[in-house]
Amino acid sequence: MIEFGVSRGHWVMLHNCHLLTSWLRTLEKLMEKLDDKPHKDFRLFLTTEPTEAFPIGILQRSLKVVTEPPNGLKLNMTASYSRISPELLSACPHPAFAPLVYVTAFFHAVVQERRKYGKVGWNVPYDFNESDFSTALLVLHTYLSKSCANNDKTIPWSSLRYLIGEVIYGGRVTDAFDRRTVSTYLDEYMGDFLFDTFQKFHFYRDANVDYRLPDDNTLDAYVKMIESLPAVNTPTVLGLHPNAEIGYYTEASTRALRNLIDMQVSKSGSAAGGESREAYVAQLASDIDAKLPEPFDLLLIGKQKRELGITPTQVVLLQELERFNALLRVMKISLRSLQQALVGEIGMNNELEDLEKSLLIGAVPSAWRRLAPATQMALPNWLAHFKRRHEQYAQWVIEEPVVMWLSGLHVVESYLKALMQVACRQSGWPLDNMTLFTRVTPHTNPEDIKQRPDAGCYVQGLFMEGAAWDYDKMELRHQDSKQLVVELPILQIVPIEQSRLKLQNTFRTPIYITQERNNKMGVGIVFEADLPTTMHASHWVLQGCCLLLQNAS
Repeated sequence: MIEFGVSRGHWVMLHNCHLLTSWLRTLEKLMEKLDDKPHKDFRLFLTTEPTEAFPIGILQRSLKVVTEPPNGLKLNMTASYSRISPELLSACPHPAFAPLVYVTAFFHAVVQERRKYGKVGWNVPYDFNESDFSTALLVLHTYLSKSCANNDKTIPWSSLRYLIGEVIYGGRVTDAFDRRTVSTYLDEYMGDFLFDTFQKFHFYRDANVDYRLPDDNTLDAYVKMIESLPAVNTPTVLGLHPNAEIGYYTEASTRALRNLIDMQVSKSGSAAGGESREAYVAQLASDIDAKLPEPFDLLLIGKQKRELGITPTQVVLLQELERFNALLRVMKISLRSLQQALVGEIGMNNELEDLEKSLLIGAVPSAWRRLAPATQMALPNWLAHFKRRHEQYAQWVIEEPVVMWLSGLHVVESYLKALMQVACRQSGWPLDNMTLFTRVTPHTNPEDIKQRPDAGCYVQGLFMEGAAWDYDKMELRHQDSKQLVVELPILQIVPIEQSRLKLQNTFRTPIYITQERNNKMGVGIVFEADLPTTMHASHWVLQGCCLLLQNAS
């Protein structure tokens, strides 16, 4: 197709190039051949989302045009209303149409602005655009016109919220908890309360600013209301805590510093203190290798457990030890191979080069990361984490810990399933009707708990993001300023039949492995905890409240 366009002078457009980055190398070679006098009218257009895999050769030959949503609620709503005419507002005879257009524009701006705050905003970044907004307006026009034609004074809120939140905008949302956030916004923004004359509706209000509906339903009134909004909005307007802005700037700074470190490492030179790079890496590899423990004897441990009667949790232990031994084996082999390569005994390959670079900048090597639980830690913290994992496994071989450190497990879900199997055998419950209930204990020190519960377990080492814990009232509370992540007290996990579980005043909180939360493939979530709260659940949904097994710092 490209060759045909080159010869005939056609315009060729390739959409969504980020979906097949492996083919872009072939495209780069084709573009090199285009230098041989293509037709003067030939044009090649490529569309893509940002991706690091895009070949530099194509970028250097291209004119790049970037389209991004405007920054800030004011500019975003201004862009939306620039496409709205007085005829469009008057096309629907229903008096609620014009206010709902403004509500939809505000909602459209909010879901795009929330992306700015990273994983606290959305687990997966979504590309909401003007077509979503236009389709939502079409749905509003259709349903409100029908209601007006039927002389129906009630507005079909449920249908509107479902179509806009679950179909139009929700159609782009792949994560279940992001979908919950979209639905929560529409529950907060769409309802009869919009037109309550006794208690005025406000999207957000404080001493400095008031986001609300204008009193007049003309286009000029809506435009003036948008122009009166501040150019820069705080994360509290979106329902987030002010700490979300700290996280945004911290992540931006970290990314910039990481890029600078990568650029510096790519240059040859000396390490800190004037020591040569090779000598520094060799000494570091030797130190790490010397501190690595011996692998577990799986045959001996398995034989001992089977003689005493193996349980589901002990099966999980054997699986965990097998994975740990595999990681330990790769670490030992790679460290010793690197030391040999640095002195010229063997050749350097890509894996050893990655290991050398990772040790130099204090990052976890890719070969180790593939065999270890997901992590965002730097190498020193990761090695301390690795050592603590070994200590817990060694204790578990003798006796299962009274308080389990969940972050030390490779596959946490397997252990939780094993707890449910044990409870089913004890109580005669069917496994497919089981669920997990959680209860936060007042204890922060594992030594305060002397024995395991009859069913389930106690777990430690959970961290909370998007909220804090009130130790006096034993419930969720707002974060303290500048404290983005706090540790949760010891949590009790109880397997129970779904029909027996009756909860009130609790928030269903997702538990993720790292602060990366879920990715596009849905990988990252472990299970959900029930945390007590006296505030409405929507508050914590918009705050981005979750629990983490690991704190990157």
